[in-house]
Amino acid sequence: MGQALGLVQVDQSTVAIKESFGKFDEILEPGCHFLPWCIGKQIAGYLSLRVQQLDVRCETKTKDNVFVNVVASVQYRALADKASDAFYRLSNTREQIQSYVFDVIRASVPKMNLDDAFEQKNEIAKAVEDELEKAMSMYGYEIVQTLIVDIEPDEHLLG
Repeated sequence: MGQALGLVQVDQSTVAIKESFGKFDEILEPGCHFLPWCIGKQIAGYLSLRVQQLDVRCETKTKDNVFVNVVASVQYRALADKASDAFYRLSNTREQIQSYVFDVIRASVPKMNLDDAFEQKNEIAKAVEDELEKAMSMYGYEIVQTLIVDIEPDEHLLG
């Protein structure tokens, strides 16, 4: 019934992207809003401002030729003041983040021995976070935290 009258509800921790005749108009904050659809106003979509988590598993080789799976956990969120960038400039946030994580891990871990990789988990995480923060800020996202959760050597080494 609300849609027919042009009323739109935006939930807490969410923003709505308002368009006028298909062109970006404004960001709608949580609450109730009037959108006269009959004169071209519409909601293009919604964007969550909650912290989201992505776990990435990346296989790479260390300097001493040991294959390892590095598991990284990235927490990120869209920024309310850059919601239009987050909505329009990037179609698949998770894939983009995963690509950057792969890139940094595959550039840094092969320079280390297996023991060094375990000892320098925090440095690897910091390198991933710095690169992600730099890249994702232009798309309207903030990297909250990045952790290297695990480094798993190849099963042949464990057996």
